[in-house]
Amino acid sequence: MTDPLQPLVDLPGVRDAADKARDALAEVHRHRANRRGWPTTAAEAAVRAARSSAAIEGGSIDLPGADGRVDDPILAGALRVGQALDGDALNTLVGIWQRAPLQALARLHLLAAAGLVDDESHLGRPRTAPGVAERLALLSETVLTTKAPAPVIAAIVHGELLALRPFGTADGIVARAASRLVAVSSGLDPHSLGVPEVFWLRRRDAYLDAAAQFGMGTVEGVGGWVIYTCGALEDGAREARSIADAANG
Repeated sequence: MTDPLQPLVDLPGVRDAADKARDALAEVHRHRANRRGWPTTAAEAAVRAARSSAAIEGGSIDLPGADGRVDDPILAGALRVGQALDGDALNTLVGIWQRAPLQALARLHLLAAAGLVDDESHLGRPRTAPGVAERLALLSETVLTTKAPAPVIAAIVHGELLALRPFGTADGIVARAASRLVAVSSGLDPHSLGVPEVFWLRRRDAYLDAAAQFGMGTVEGVGGWVIYTCGALEDGAREARSIADAANG
């Protein structure tokens, strides 16, 4: 069966962008601070990613006070997702993703959207709008079968979830978290050190525009999105290096 992502890989600039992202993340994993101390740097990366992801959605970036409370439900959800993408919890979630991506997405939504929905029975349940279930099933099948480079898969998962808005709440947070799951489970970023979310937040308008172009489904829009997100992964490796440099003193 033909790999559905291969035509994207063959577009001008895509393979080169994917290689640059892979090389940048591999290099930061070799940083002295990340050879044994990666749990510390990964924890910091998870917090930065969560705060940036929340801010993209219009949420707060204020960390909990002494009482541990987070008043903003968007940030609270992003931080819960961040905790699930760190440490032993990440290993569990990666295992689910590798077997049943839709179950992992449901888990991410349950964490991200608690406090944002009026009816908790909607947590983890995709919308019943026409085409949502079918596109999610196709995305899951693609994730499980494609041989495309990991940065390309991460970009497609991210873009498709943004375009589809399968849950109707916290979809952006879920989409960015799913992209991280692809990076970890594929070995692209095995310790989840990269923080592309900072790049997307700093260029929020360009990010949203590129996502909208992806949603149009044109060759130019999809290819441009893949290259853009590969660049974000590369920049996320630079953010990871800054974390490692600080940890190394």
